[in-house]
Amino acid sequence: MSRNGTSRSWQRNLDVWTLLLWVALCAVGLVAIYSTTHGPAAAQMAESVSDNFYRQLTWMGVCAVGIAIALMLPVRFFRQAAYPIYGLTLLLLLASLVVGTEVNGARSWLVLGPLRLQVSEVAKVGTVLAVAQLLSERRTKASAGSVGTALKAVALIVVPAGLIILQNDMGTALVFFGLVPIMLFWSGLPLHMIVLMVSPAVAGYLSLVYWPAAVVFALLFTAGIWYRTRQPSLAAIAATFTAGVTVVTSFAISYLLQPHQVARLVSFTNPEAEEFRQGVGFHLVQSKAAIGSGGWWGQGFMNGTQTQGAYVPAQSTDFIFSVIGEEFGFVGSLVVLSLLGALLLRVIRLGVDVKHPFGSIVAAGAVGVYLIHIFINIGMATGILPVIGIPLPFISYGGSAMLANTALLAIVLDTHMRRDDLSIYGY
Repeated sequence: MSRNGTSRSWQRNLDVWTLLLWVALCAVGLVAIYSTTHGPAAAQMAESVSDNFYRQLTWMGVCAVGIAIALMLPVRFFRQAAYPIYGLTLLLLLASLVVGTEVNGARSWLVLGPLRLQVSEVAKVGTVLAVAQLLSERRTKASAGSVGTALKAVALIVVPAGLIILQNDMGTALVFFGLVPIMLFWSGLPLHMIVLMVSPAVAGYLSLVYWPAAVVFALLFTAGIWYRTRQPSLAAIAATFTAGVTVVTSFAISYLLQPHQVARLVSFTNPEAEEFRQGVGFHLVQSKAAIGSGGWWGQGFMNGTQTQGAYVPAQSTDFIFSVIGEEFGFVGSLVVLSLLGALLLRVIRLGVDVKHPFGSIVAAGAVGVYLIHIFINIGMATGILPVIGIPLPFISYGGSAMLANTALLAIVLDTHMRRDDLSIYGY
């Protein structure tokens, strides 16, 4: 009787709203993918691309089954399997370097019979679990905010990120680096340490847009850290992180990188310039034109001029937001952003409800993965960030990304549903 009562308690704890948000976002993605693969644009696509809608629908079904399976597993399973899963993902990353298939210049894919798996996506799940387990272990709870523990967590994140860089997939590697400040902040690392970790990204971005602004930022940031902490060592680190990144970025653009690499990094600042508009700048111009032409209500389903003319590249993957903006307008885009925002807030709420650090840090990792993807993908489509090939969670076509993102969500749902069990296993 007690067991049945516990089972019913688990079922009552299942957050149905999060599941409905997952379904809604997947449905939005299916609608947009169908438009790009079954409208007039389909005539200009390869047959393999025209099947994206049906493959995505199949992956959604697979993920739905995966959610059901994950919800039947005890929380102890994910804690005990965290390090083995992490180790397995590292082995898969190494395997993809040796025998992987190259797609769009990145050797990130393993072909396993009829299945083609992007290992770098799956590695996000193993990394989030391993970092959450490290930061929630009994021996580290008292020192979760210590520098030593933080460095161990950073190492767990940097190792797969480094392997992914070797695969020539810098976009996905950036997601891993972005997890560092988010997960460590949630685990209790002081705010000024988190700001230090974020500062190189800000300095690098300003260096691409307007390098004098990066210099001013480096000076003000270093002065601010000194004023806040009165620690010369931290001020020196701040200067190294910001001024160092500014110098390295400027030097690399001027002397190290090839012209096509420079164009990929800086074309977003002026995509219509002569040197860019025939290459990657053309993609940005078309994406912005598609979004702008949508107006308030859009041109209608399967009626987008840019979309159906196949002017926008990677319409069902990296630039799917431009399809939504053109065919459903500002209102449709706002609805999609609202759904994504609601999902982020819901996962944060689930993490807060789970008092055990493992469950809450897994939720923070999931939010981090989703937030970074959303920010970069929409930034690419609207022309405020470089084009680095990042999908929009649950909306862009991609079975591996759908599987990894759904797996994180399923684990968060399970830890929240069984949150009363976590106290049994201790900190």
